[in-house]
Amino acid sequence: MLLIYMAKYDPDLSRIFHALGDPTRRALLRHMGQGVVPVSALAAPTGFALPTVLRHLSVLEDAGLIQTEKRGRTRLCRAVPVALDAASDWLAEARAEWEARTDRLEAFLETLEDDDDAEPRH
Repeated sequence: MLLIYMAKYDPDLSRIFHALGDPTRRALLRHMGQGVVPVSALAAPTGFALPTVLRHLSVLEDAGLIQTEKRGRTRLCRAVPVALDAASDWLAEARAEWEARTDRLEAFLETLEDDDDAEPRH
């Protein structure tokens, strides 16, 4: 089982899930869904100091979930929605695998019930 896991290991996917694992980063990313947003506008509702927000943005950028650019004295951020495709694909694959397992378990349990019903009672 470990070998199967290692074969499917994707460091970019790990960065994406790490970045999405924090509620502050998810909120920042959600805010960027409205378009290009200056860092100051992202920082204001969080109540965090600017360096803290910049660290969160750095994690999102390292994961490829956002892009930033500097225009004059303003740093602008924009979401990169296509970066979520890898996570979405992995989740769909995992869901299909889990559903197949539960379907097999359900079928197995039904055969056990059928066997119980077929046995004569003394």
